[in-house]
Amino acid sequence: MKVKEIEKFNLEETAINIQNANLYYGSFQALKDINMQIKKGEITAFIGPSGCGKSTLLKCLNRMNDLVENCKIEGKFEIGGRDIYAQGMMLQMLRKNVGMVFQKPNPFPMSVYDNITYAPRLYGIRDKSTLNEIVEKSLKGAAMWNELKDRLNKSALALSGGQQQRLCIARALSVDPQILLMDEPTSALDPISTGKIEELCSSLKENVTIVMVTHNMQQAARVSDKTGFFLLGELIEFDETENIFSNPQKEQTERYITGRFG
Repeated sequence: MKVKEIEKFNLEETAINIQNANLYYGSFQALKDINMQIKKGEITAFIGPSGCGKSTLLKCLNRMNDLVENCKIEGKFEIGGRDIYAQGMMLQMLRKNVGMVFQKPNPFPMSVYDNITYAPRLYGIRDKSTLNEIVEKSLKGAAMWNELKDRLNKSALALSGGQQQRLCIARALSVDPQILLMDEPTSALDPISTGKIEELCSSLKENVTIVMVTHNMQQAARVSDKTGFFLLGELIEFDETENIFSNPQKEQTERYITGRFG
């Protein structure tokens, strides 16, 4: 099956709709009645202290919690109006259209070229010229083509940490996702690499809806259109980023962003 033959979600203005979402790990409730609508073509940031449910919610959006033992999910998660937990939802379709970039860069121990063509090959693309086009388009999408065009056959593990993370973004872009989930993508990087990835996110949102978990409130303020503040599994406040940081409506939000939390 080729990439282009896998169905895409019909994203309207609202790309992701979360209704009355609860998640349990055994008897522990990690998410409590989450309601949220994420707009197409925007960057949405999730902020809050460690263990508040940010990454747990993010992983619900491409069903990465499916393999977690004793994990129970309630409520509705819709992408393009389709319930992604409904019977008949193809995980192949979901994960092709909803890519993910993790906290720690995780390039495969192979060449730059093979990293980017790995997923397209899985989907059946074998034509060399098509793969070459995908590599160039993906690296340009990740603002890395000029850096790496002469190093495509070199090991990805020889790249710097910031380059490895941008390569992982290029790898996610190789199958043309509609949504990109980013779980603290710059937490292990230096300020210069962090700045490059923030610039990259701002340029990508024209074509890809981005949902980002970050502990860096300044990063959320710089790059996101909307911000959700989480605390103890609850979504305390969700609004335009400017409002969250300049005029929060909830005292808990205000205490967190001003450093008086705890």
